[in-house]
Amino acid sequence: MTTNTRTAGFVKSHGQSGKGPVIVQVLPALVRGGVERGTIEMARAIIDAGGKAVVISSGGPLVRHLDRLGAVHHKLPVGVKNPLAWSGLRRRVKRILKDEGADIVHVRSRVPAQIVLPVARALGIISVSTVHGRFQNTTLLKRIFNGKMLAADHIIAISRYVKSQIERQFGAQGSKLTVVQRGVDIEVFDPAAVAQSRIIRFVDSIALPEDQPVIMLPARPTAWKGHEILLEALAKIADRRFICVLLGAADGKQAFIDRLTQTGMRLGLEGRFRLAHGVDDMPAALMAADIVAMPSVTPEPFGRVSLEAQAMGRLVVAFDHGGAAESIVHGKTGWLATPVDAGSLAECLGKALDFTASQRQTMAQETRNQIEANFSSDQMCNQTIAIYARLLKGRHTG
Repeated sequence: MTTNTRTAGFVKSHGQSGKGPVIVQVLPALVRGGVERGTIEMARAIIDAGGKAVVISSGGPLVRHLDRLGAVHHKLPVGVKNPLAWSGLRRRVKRILKDEGADIVHVRSRVPAQIVLPVARALGIISVSTVHGRFQNTTLLKRIFNGKMLAADHIIAISRYVKSQIERQFGAQGSKLTVVQRGVDIEVFDPAAVAQSRIIRFVDSIALPEDQPVIMLPARPTAWKGHEILLEALAKIADRRFICVLLGAADGKQAFIDRLTQTGMRLGLEGRFRLAHGVDDMPAALMAADIVAMPSVTPEPFGRVSLEAQAMGRLVVAFDHGGAAESIVHGKTGWLATPVDAGSLAECLGKALDFTASQRQTMAQETRNQIEANFSSDQMCNQTIAIYARLLKGRHTG
């Protein structure tokens, strides 16, 4: 990322040490996922903008990426949900923040918010929270727990949908709440950057036939991601040629795997779908797909898979709710089906299967242009850096 006019203000906002600002991001762990990848991208952006990037988490495989960037990682179990452990963790967090000379603390999950935000307030450190998910206030305790994310000096919602959920449940937040939509690394997720050998390696790993259109659902093995309704939709167009790959579904519990397998068999899809394990090389996996489905039965807070698939020029089909509706232009960069309607989903999938090679190429270019213009990780990072700079400037002039 190059420093632009937005990051320039950040560079000039010197921190406590007299050097660039020290930004501390806090999340439960650094494992595979959108929140975690966003943390890594922001660490790189902070360093590129002249600041110091610090991350507190319980660790995980992505720590190596922080090491490569030159960011600092402190291993601490800040995802522990037992309130009895929080007092001790707060003391340890306080020591880290003081030793690092933190200027801004950025929490990315609810439990870290419970632990870290009171410490930041006591130390007079600026705080930011990013709300990545939907708030489900089913009880008073849940409302109090969720509401802690709003105790930060500034709140970032990852989509207009998430912003609407926050305001519906907690009231208007004014200028304290900003929407910064998720982004995708358009250099990593670039069809031109994926060697054929990587695609072949993925195809061979799951013995994927090369003579049929591939419909792929890359998602965590959880019911709300819509695996079953996708199978129901596919059963309605079973006269068409396709094979469906449920990428990541094989990582689920045995009961989940058995249920999906039984559902597919009951619907007459034997041999036409397969459950596969998640992969580290998502760009190569997406290149093996003709159509990427995102049929989440409850609204996605944003839906990073949609961005990644569009960046790779894949045809995307999703339900018309949540964050997906913000990144897909119906009929131009993909299709939006009536929410939780297997018939509508089947119709959209059928339209995608009917596309000619020329139509696919046209839509692939439209989707790529859409992501580059509106949903790159650079944009996401620059907008967040701008928020940091504004908060630092306000603190220095206040």
